[in-house]
Amino acid sequence: MPKQVVAYPPERLPMATPTGWRREGNLPAELTSFVGRTRLLANLKRHLGESRLVTVTGIGGVGKSRTVLRLAHQVRNHYPDGVWFADLARLQDAGMVRHTIASALGIADQSSRAESESLSEWVGTRDMLLIIDTCEHLVQGCAELVHELLEAAPNLKVLATSRQSLHLPYEHVVPVPPLQVPGEDPMENLFTNESVQLFAARAGAVVPDFALDELNINAVAELCRRLDGIPLAIELAAVRLRALSVEQILGLLADRFSLLAGASRTALPRHQTLRAAIGWSHELCEPAERLLWARLSVFAGDFELEAARSVCSDERLPQEEITDLVTGLVEKSILLINSNHAGVRYKLIDTLAEYGEEWLEKLGQTQDLRHKHLAYYLGLAQRSEDAWSGPRQIYWFIRMRQEHDNVRLALEHALRTPGESILALTLLSSLWFLWVCCGFAREGRLYLERALEANKGFSKERCKALWVLSYVRSAQGDSVGALDAAERCSTEAVRVGDSKAVILASKMQGTAALLQDDLQKASALLGVAIEFNTDNKELNPGLLPAIVELSLVLSAQGELYEAESLLNDCLQVCKERGELWVSSYAQWAMSLTKLGSARPGEALDAAREGLRIKRHFHDTLGTLLVLETTARIFAAMGQEPLAARLLGALQQNWKTAGLPMLGAPFLTGDHDQCVKECQKAMGERAYQASFDEGGRLDLDEASALALGDLDAPEVGSA
Repeated sequence: MPKQVVAYPPERLPMATPTGWRREGNLPAELTSFVGRTRLLANLKRHLGESRLVTVTGIGGVGKSRTVLRLAHQVRNHYPDGVWFADLARLQDAGMVRHTIASALGIADQSSRAESESLSEWVGTRDMLLIIDTCEHLVQGCAELVHELLEAAPNLKVLATSRQSLHLPYEHVVPVPPLQVPGEDPMENLFTNESVQLFAARAGAVVPDFALDELNINAVAELCRRLDGIPLAIELAAVRLRALSVEQILGLLADRFSLLAGASRTALPRHQTLRAAIGWSHELCEPAERLLWARLSVFAGDFELEAARSVCSDERLPQEEITDLVTGLVEKSILLINSNHAGVRYKLIDTLAEYGEEWLEKLGQTQDLRHKHLAYYLGLAQRSEDAWSGPRQIYWFIRMRQEHDNVRLALEHALRTPGESILALTLLSSLWFLWVCCGFAREGRLYLERALEANKGFSKERCKALWVLSYVRSAQGDSVGALDAAERCSTEAVRVGDSKAVILASKMQGTAALLQDDLQKASALLGVAIEFNTDNKELNPGLLPAIVELSLVLSAQGELYEAESLLNDCLQVCKERGELWVSSYAQWAMSLTKLGSARPGEALDAAREGLRIKRHFHDTLGTLLVLETTARIFAAMGQEPLAARLLGALQQNWKTAGLPMLGAPFLTGDHDQCVKECQKAMGERAYQASFDEGGRLDLDEASALALGDLDAPEVGSA
């Protein structure tokens, strides 16, 4: 009979055995420097302290094994019986999982007993950490073994890496995301970014004299952004420095899979090229998951489950199966998931999306999916427009800002595809509130002008796009351009018999006239728009904005009582319908009427209410207009230093918003008068000190100052 090796309990284990067991374990050395991941390592260490099984998941090449190795070296002293590392990467036969782990532990049991029995007996009561690296292709076998060992060995802890979880009930799953890329934090120093530091470290190993400096930092940052912060991709790119500059690598990234090849010959085949790493994940997916992966590549940025169900389903992928398939792709680390107060959204990072795009093209489904994507976002835009004036206005503001990248993609497809450019007009004009209310006026204008140029034939779609263009130009302070678009809309609307467009063209002409200080013309045109829109019950962007603008005309003409009465009616309608965006403008207009009638305290209350509402929206223009009036109110209340700080903040922040005060004389005149009053009351030096201090405030800080939420020392007023 062959000699049997007995698995001794820890307290009876000989100092040296035929198996070569080492009390400190068999943890591999770290061959390269470890960069970043400070928060992730702390998180992993905490979870390992709380759970007996921690599985680290993530896409191929994201650094799961390297992160776990770094963690193991940090915690190795916590395990008296060692940290043990079993690498399953090259293993193909699930039946060999137990043998491979036993070999890693140094167990040479030649008996006829079941291998799991000898493994469990060997681990026994040892206080140890077992790392099982690369489980994704052997998930079932790994899960069964881990469960057996944890049941048999009370002091054992297991740390696993896998592209999907082991699906054990007590398992704690910690996903490893890509490294932070430059641009995620606008206040970040590019030189300290994790992705950039990793590139610099690996580049220094390839080209010893490589160093980050002011000449190459922007190119390196852009390269790391384009590579999605995937460590493997960054390391492969660094290898290319042997023959290429950073700028050349960046220029060749159009085909990232071909460029990023040729890693170390000692690396696993699937880690020698980026394509191989992604292909390994692709092979682990079921056929339906692979098809969905390809179809999801039509989305830009992130997306909701509803969108995936609508765009990606057909007879091969029934809509009712999409949810489970999405869940499968999340579990296999293909899809990233982001959950917050606004809901759950999913994302394919660019590298995985590009891989999916290649497969979609091979399947011949690209154009069909692009069209379905356009149709979905067109329908979503129309739904959001219909609901904009109601109680879910904030929801639609957040939702459509989230869908901004997908809207752009849909627009580009429509504008480039023969026969579909008319859909671009419809999509653009349905999203008038995105361009006017949500901070995207410049982009909206460019797209509208481009789409109108592509659709020169008269149509109702073109008429709507023209009045939306007029509205957008007004929001930029371009009253001449706004009037031109509104007049063209009116002319064309008459020719195609579009009465609604005629009314809205009148409203937009009235808005342009107000900005040009033609109060008589503005009053007449806005009055017509209000009269007809009242009959049609069209709240936005016709009736309610027209009421607010007419009140501004009346205030400028000194008819303060009539203006206030109009605004009270407007605010009542807003309250009944749950409309917030126009109500914020109504509150601003109300503050003007109350300031004009010598009620600065009430004016301040109204202005502050307008500011509070605007915090729900990214309404830079509206916020600046309210702050202009708030500065005047503070000056009227004898708080000139506070007014001067706001004036300084306004001068800086108008630079990013467009034409200060929209170039409207009735606003610019009031601004200039406020400046003169503050300078007179404070003196030039004290005024300038407060003004300069305000110039350091961003828009949020200026709003907080106006609301009384930011300390306001009276600089130079002692």
